[in-house]
Amino acid sequence: MAELNQTPEKAGSKSRSKKAALRVDLTAMVDLAFLLITFFILTTTLSKPHAMDVAMPVGDEQGGVPESRTLTVCLGKDNKVMYYLGLANKPLVAAKLTNFKRDGLRKAIVDIREQVKKATGKSMMVMIKPADTSVYENLVSALDEMTIAGVQQYAIADIAPKDVSLLKDRQAY
Repeated sequence: MAELNQTPEKAGSKSRSKKAALRVDLTAMVDLAFLLITFFILTTTLSKPHAMDVAMPVGDEQGGVPESRTLTVCLGKDNKVMYYLGLANKPLVAAKLTNFKRDGLRKAIVDIREQVKKATGKSMMVMIKPADTSVYENLVSALDEMTIAGVQQYAIADIAPKDVSLLKDRQAY
């Protein structure tokens, strides 16, 4: 049992009244403190991790997506993004440089998606190609833009030498 005792007066000192020793039982307060600590530890909600769903291909399908439905997004330095529709050698939509703002990559994806849907009647496939000079944040931003724009099919691929030369021509590598 916990006690708090006041020190007794010395024998030679004069005191007007004789003070009794003060005794306070702290057991109940300690028990309450441990109960409160236990309660708050057990009821605290820790932050839950947020994960993005990634769909992986199933089986050994060898069918490809035609270049008329393939949008290539190349991530460059300084938060710059280059995109084109089709092949790098002969693009259906010429390579353009933009950023990650609302009127940048998102608008380009929505516009080209509508153009592809009108021309082919099918959905668009996006190839995301991060360059060596891009940062991880740009890749996450590009994936976020795919989710926001409602793109169902996209992939992350290695950047090709032709894409690197296009980025260099636009001072984005």
